[in-house]
Amino acid sequence: MELFKECQLCPRDCRVNRLEEEALGYSGFCRENHQLRVAYVGPHFGEEPPITGENGSGTVFFSGCSLKCPYCQNYQISRDGFGESIHVDELFERVAGMVETHHVHNVNLVTPDHFFPHVFELVLLLRRQGYNLPVVYNLSGYQSIQMLRMAEDFADIYLPDFKYTDSALSQRLSKCRDYPEVALKAIVEMVRQKGFLENLDASSHVAGKGVLVRHLILPGQVENSLNALTTLFLEFGSGLPLSLMSQYHPVLPQRDQALNRSLTKDEFDRVFSHAKDLGFERLFVQFLDKTRSVKQEHGPFLPDFRKEQPFS
Repeated sequence: MELFKECQLCPRDCRVNRLEEEALGYSGFCRENHQLRVAYVGPHFGEEPPITGENGSGTVFFSGCSLKCPYCQNYQISRDGFGESIHVDELFERVAGMVETHHVHNVNLVTPDHFFPHVFELVLLLRRQGYNLPVVYNLSGYQSIQMLRMAEDFADIYLPDFKYTDSALSQRLSKCRDYPEVALKAIVEMVRQKGFLENLDASSHVAGKGVLVRHLILPGQVENSLNALTTLFLEFGSGLPLSLMSQYHPVLPQRDQALNRSLTKDEFDRVFSHAKDLGFERLFVQFLDKTRSVKQEHGPFLPDFRKEQPFS
């Protein structure tokens, strides 16, 4: 709990005392105090095949976020703060129940970094009770190296984003000019710890350990995507497992007009072709969904956390 006292859990380095019960406890960028808050616990089938498997990934979606991108598909929890306070013991019971009922392939912690102390305790509880499923850290990429080193013994799989190589874009959209260098160093640390994504065992198609990097293609920002893929290739080589995502969908009105529309086929094709030209050997591709309506509000990649089952 001391880690909340002068919070440096993320690169924002707010240093606020999140143990304060009054308003001061919410004055950091993530707008969360020390109380663990969760929006959803349940199986999810929208991850990459080695993470989803046949029975789904056992997701825990935490409230709040240290990045707060204005276009986030999970804006209800990342920006609007939807979720409920929960003690780590109760969260353990819910996660254990999910594992027993749905036989999920892993425990997938979505945006957990601003609650790392609770998360580490949750993982300890799971392991002490014999739940030895791989633990996935589903992250924005904007991570503290110090905290990643603390997380090393509590993590099996890292699933980070690599969103931006354009510092002006990262400043405009996510208020962090240093995202490109911070995220790249964070992914280097993740790979040092776990290596590239590998299967649970020789007979399994489900991942047991390692790093898989995601990149979401943003409408109107093809050059950012091309540079992101080039940067990853130069740093890690063609063997890096890479997930190319086309699921961007406007969920809130955006100042950047290009972000008020979905991705075009030409934009996707340019980025996809570049990934192939670079020679990425383990490329997971989310092809454009031609059936998706511009007016669609919720779907497999657009959850509604006000519902018992957020993902249709």
